[in-house]
Amino acid sequence: MTILDSSVDPSAPSYVANRAALLERLAELDAALDQARAGGGEKYVPRHHARGKLLPRERIELLVDADSPFLELSPVAAYGSDFPVGASVVTGIGVVEGVECLIVANDPTVRGGAVNPWSLAKTRRAGEIALANRLPMVNLVESAGADLPTQAEIFIPGGRVFRDLTRLSAAGIPTVSVVFGNATAGGAYVPGMSDHVIMIRDRSQVYLAGPPLVKMATGEVTDDESLGGAAMHAGTSGLADYLAADERDGIRLARQCVRRLNWRKQGPSPRTAVPQQPKYDPEELLGITSADLKVPFDPREVLARILDGSDFDEFKPAYGDALVTGWGELHGYPVGVLANARGVLFSAEAQKAAQFIQLANASDTPLIFLQNTTGYMVGTEYEQRGIIKHGALMINAVSNSTVPHLTVNLGASYGAGNYGMCGRAYEPRFLFTWPNAKSAVMGPAQLAGVLSIVARQAAAARGRDYDEESDAAMRMMVEQQIESQSGALFLSGRLYDDGVIDPRDTRTVLGLCLSAIHNGPVKGADGYGIFRM
Repeated sequence: MTILDSSVDPSAPSYVANRAALLERLAELDAALDQARAGGGEKYVPRHHARGKLLPRERIELLVDADSPFLELSPVAAYGSDFPVGASVVTGIGVVEGVECLIVANDPTVRGGAVNPWSLAKTRRAGEIALANRLPMVNLVESAGADLPTQAEIFIPGGRVFRDLTRLSAAGIPTVSVVFGNATAGGAYVPGMSDHVIMIRDRSQVYLAGPPLVKMATGEVTDDESLGGAAMHAGTSGLADYLAADERDGIRLARQCVRRLNWRKQGPSPRTAVPQQPKYDPEELLGITSADLKVPFDPREVLARILDGSDFDEFKPAYGDALVTGWGELHGYPVGVLANARGVLFSAEAQKAAQFIQLANASDTPLIFLQNTTGYMVGTEYEQRGIIKHGALMINAVSNSTVPHLTVNLGASYGAGNYGMCGRAYEPRFLFTWPNAKSAVMGPAQLAGVLSIVARQAAAARGRDYDEESDAAMRMMVEQQIESQSGALFLSGRLYDDGVIDPRDTRTVLGLCLSAIHNGPVKGADGYGIFRM
């Protein structure tokens, strides 16, 4: 065993400053999460309860096994947009009758649970996670259908939600729907395309068009129950497989469906049944990452607080030392780790990463990427040494690796370094962000400076004087814009990650994800594209 040492001093001024800065970001995260949990707010939540109905998180709490964890995904979706934080839907991974399931619950207290562009994106992401990780999906349905003012943005891509449900079923991944209220128009196809459907007597209403639209379209006069009530669908149309007496009974029947799936994981069990806890306090993670992202920190201090027993066998420690690579276990699962140590990636780091990724694929070992990178090194010397082809080597390896990838942005994730370290475009199974982290083409000052240089050159080419006062104003405006648009909450609101997490929860979150991943097979790549050497 190679136990990591730690040199963290909680009394050091830098540690105290780093901790204070991160606690400020955590306070911002908590405020955003409070907005999401508030649903429709003081007016609509009590009204919903007064009708004898449960809130989406209350439904989830009854659905999942008692005292089991629920990993909520994309909780601040739509943050910074014109739509409520949370995007009127709750998604996440929970354990139902011992089976890890992907759960999607509409929030009818927010605009009747209507589907807007962000709730659509959030729901589609949930479907991607279910398919990639072979997780049974449980839909807790109560939605007024499409948010009509934004129909142009959701109608065409919205069809993929129904397509994805059928693809889950075709892949042998069960889907269960419990309809708690309205499931209108396109929403009717969620239960229509699920394997198991539960409706609630005198509550569920599932139809392509409600009574007013039917009258307008055909002249027929009908009522909700005859047109799409639960009893009708259970006894006449056959759309409902089970008829529940009330919401709690519907949730009981959903648990019954999952219990009867005879579900079996296809991935290997944890190698260590009773893993050791890290040797160091995860509370100290708050003071390790630098408040100033230009100041690097040692990722081994993070690994010492998330890996089992703080045990880490480093690979090529003396070569390409701006990137830490090595092997360990997390909650008993073997993992390979790639973690940025000094921000910039040079040729040696890229070559080292490519070899390490191949080794992980050869041994069917999942990979964890801990991002804190400003990108690949630039400059004449490095271009002549082949930084482009070496960076491409690393990106080729990441792109064609088939073992599961988990990514956490600990600090900076700029430029092509984001790609090489398995950013969102490279489809990691899960991607999470610490509240202090940022991601963009480059840092705000660098980007503003580049624009300034280009503008100066353009002015010189035209033979004009350059306006320094306007330049200063432009640089300030650009820096402020990039600063706000590269922040963790802004990016998470656009679903560029699966959630902003408290650093102290990193080990738990990664452990839940590793367990979920092993519902499917874990298999390395058989081949890669052409490596430009």
